[in-house]
Amino acid sequence: MLTNYHTHTTFCDGKSTVEEVVLSALEKGFDAIGFSGHGYTAFDYTYCMMDMAGYLAEIRRVKKKYEKDIEIYAGVEEDAAYPLDRRGFDYVLGSSHYFHVNRVYYPIDSSYECMQKCVSVYGGDALRMAEDYFSSFCTYINTYRPDIIGHFDLLTKFDEQHPFFLDNADYRALAVRYALEAAKGGSVFEVNTGAIARGYRTTPYPHADVLHALKKAGARVMLCADSHHASTIDCAFDEARALLKDIGFSSTVHLYHGVFTDVAL
Repeated sequence: MLTNYHTHTTFCDGKSTVEEVVLSALEKGFDAIGFSGHGYTAFDYTYCMMDMAGYLAEIRRVKKKYEKDIEIYAGVEEDAAYPLDRRGFDYVLGSSHYFHVNRVYYPIDSSYECMQKCVSVYGGDALRMAEDYFSSFCTYINTYRPDIIGHFDLLTKFDEQHPFFLDNADYRALAVRYALEAAKGGSVFEVNTGAIARGYRTTPYPHADVLHALKKAGARVMLCADSHHASTIDCAFDEARALLKDIGFSSTVHLYHGVFTDVAL
């Protein structure tokens, strides 16, 4: 089964329209496609949706137009710092893109320079920053219970080029500990290939250490592209499937016929 539920369009910071994404999904043989525009955040307008009503209306339009060819879902990527009114959405993908320190929101993934700024706020102590990041993210996850947990260790986005975290065994142990805490709520963890598409990483989120721990804990995972263009809705899926099989996963989760269902890899 071929699906993707982490998809951005021109309603937020994506480059393709809703219909362009659907046409790409049809060309690639998708069974289902889910849209997950960035939910509104009052403290940062740079990439969130400003017209969620229009977004939902457009998805309803294309869903009706292509209902015989593909399943289409209207989801939202909710930021942990700004929980939403979830009515009207088929699913919620919960992510954390910010630190909130002394009443200031610091984006962690918009650029390497922003990551440097975040670390500097913690006096250069990247491990303490990671502790705060995961602690607040897990509080959100266990309070609001999103259907899907987005790019759990997003703060490692630039690590392959500018090491901050993954070379540190203490960091990897910290990430595993908090991932297991997050898994207790039953949300599905996405295996996110978005940073591969944008040239920042060669492997998906979360890191393999976290995936091994999630497998042992019986957590469920799904493949997501975190796509910002119609051409990348299945980016590096073959490689991600191979990684999951090597770790021991035998299935991934798909939203199909309105139900989150495990399907064999």
